[in-house]
Amino acid sequence: MLFVWHESVLPRLLPRLTILFILSLVIVYFHGMIFSFKIPLNPTPLTLFGFVLALFLGFRNNVSYDRFWEGRKLWGALLNHTRSLARQTMTLTDSNTANAAKLEFISLLRSFGYALKHQLRDTDANDDLKTRLTEKQFAIVSQGQYKPIVLTKLMGEWIQKTREENKIDSIQQARFDENLDALTDIVGGCERIASTPIPYTYRVLLHRTVYIYCFLLPFGLVDSLQWLTPFIVVFIAYTFVAFEAIADEIEEPFGTEPNDLALSSMCEMIEATICELASIPLNQTQKVKQTIID
Repeated sequence: MLFVWHESVLPRLLPRLTILFILSLVIVYFHGMIFSFKIPLNPTPLTLFGFVLALFLGFRNNVSYDRFWEGRKLWGALLNHTRSLARQTMTLTDSNTANAAKLEFISLLRSFGYALKHQLRDTDANDDLKTRLTEKQFAIVSQGQYKPIVLTKLMGEWIQKTREENKIDSIQQARFDENLDALTDIVGGCERIASTPIPYTYRVLLHRTVYIYCFLLPFGLVDSLQWLTPFIVVFIAYTFVAFEAIADEIEEPFGTEPNDLALSSMCEMIEATICELASIPLNQTQKVKQTIID
């Protein structure tokens, strides 16, 4: 773990820590004096201030991790509800229901995670959706601004049509609708996290405080540590600055940074389990689309 580089915040911090190391060397060389004025700092006030700063950083990290963990729970709930919908589609519908009709719903369901991922990352979902939806479905979904919600609408229309054809009863329709409502709640929860960042002024205040503390630290340690000061300062600064960098990274859990949620892998897992429930080989997407059209 001491030599882990990938998914570590250290590469981002190296320029800042290097500047601080050079500054500390300069301060040691001049014995903590600026233009013949000795900075009257000692470790005691820095220790007290560092303790308070650590409490604020702990609170900041807790807030960020709560957002990260809530995002993970929402995607875990997405996996559960899509599995339930896939199972209901394959088992609760009338035995005379054509397989193509079931696959039409499954194609909408397996596209849902990808549509949500791209909405949260503000990226183009068309490539992922085009390979999983029929041309008719894709033409409708691609025009929508909120594609996951459009998919829930199409799934709701499929359920209503199936009910009108007496292939499911009203109780089964209600069970389907409960899971669709849950999908809508998941989309809303993810949108709330993505569109409500931690207040900017709070982030700026903590950022400034951390760096002011780190730049004052050499003046308080130079008399007692001498040439060890740059190394101790960089080590302490790494702890504080890394905590802040990690908090910045995980507060937006749906991004593409190394420590963000692995949404692409989650989408693939959700699709794989849906296809398994529907007895669809993942590598036969085109064949499934043709079955629905026929």
